[in-house]
Amino acid sequence: MYLVFNPLKPSAIIIIYRQDSSHLYSMQKILVINPKGGCGKSTISAQLAGYYANWGMRVALADTDPQKSSLNWLRIRPLDAKTIIGINAIKERIVVPDGLDYLIIDTAAGFHENDFRYLAELCDNILIPVLPSAMDTHAASHFAYQLLIKYRITFEDKKICVIANRTRLRSIAYRDLLSFLDTLKLPLITTIRESKHYIDCTATGLSIFDTTKSNTSNLRKDWLPVIRWLYQTKIKKTTNNTKKIEYT
Repeated sequence: MYLVFNPLKPSAIIIIYRQDSSHLYSMQKILVINPKGGCGKSTISAQLAGYYANWGMRVALADTDPQKSSLNWLRIRPLDAKTIIGINAIKERIVVPDGLDYLIIDTAAGFHENDFRYLAELCDNILIPVLPSAMDTHAASHFAYQLLIKYRITFEDKKICVIANRTRLRSIAYRDLLSFLDTLKLPLITTIRESKHYIDCTATGLSIFDTTKSNTSNLRKDWLPVIRWLYQTKIKKTTNNTKKIEYT
């Protein structure tokens, strides 16, 4: 019998009976990527790392961007903040420490084909941040074409989803983005609202999950759909060959 912790509902414990537990606690590898610069890849990577770290998970944040945005964020992270391991993966293969629960990979704008193939093969999930603007939707369209046609990666293969980032829900640009995603059948998992709190937290090496301020509570709710989606894909992978599952 093995117990699996559910970060979305701490009171719920999944009891799993199985013979092979080799991947029960296997690391989940999450790739945050979009060849378009300025779409918020580093911010999304930092928020996810902060979320998992504050749930007591062992998290590493790998930075493949020469600008070192994620690594610089980690350098100014307060000593009393939850630990996030930094991995310099700029022009290097990712060396993963033992015993991790989550590996989050922040990528550069633009990438070499071989680098992308390596990262896509390494990861379990691909998150694509997209901004609500004509230029960004065009870039996302081109990238989606590359995934499906050039790299032959389907949404089912790698559990791909889109995050609408820095949005204003009532704007025309946001409505156009939703229409665009629906046309291409790109799965939109959540919408992250624009807020200065992300800028303020990033400037001090923190995520919105490192703070208990009430004015970030609504922002944290924006992340629940993607956290739930990532958790469900991990559990689905974990429970392959499972004999019995009970919920308490």
